[in-house]
Amino acid sequence: MPSDAKKRCAAQLLFAQNMRRIRLEKKLTQEQVAERAELHPNYISSVERAERNLTISSIEKIACALGVPMPVLLSNTV
Repeated sequence: MPSDAKKRCAAQLLFAQNMRRIRLEKKLTQEQVAERAELHPNYISSVERAERNLTISSIEKIACALGVPMPVLLSNTV
């Protein structure tokens, strides 16, 4: 059986990396992002660990909470 890391798709990992990078650049905690996005802090944590298959609605909420356009969270460029 494949490990959890292998089950995660490239888009989930890219989103998680970008989300964490942007959050840290803006000096926000996971709790602050969760509050701004109206999502549970545990959900935000699991997104950053690439454990969630997000909906478009959640992506939009997180992007708004971080103050970035949605495509930035899936961009390969830093």
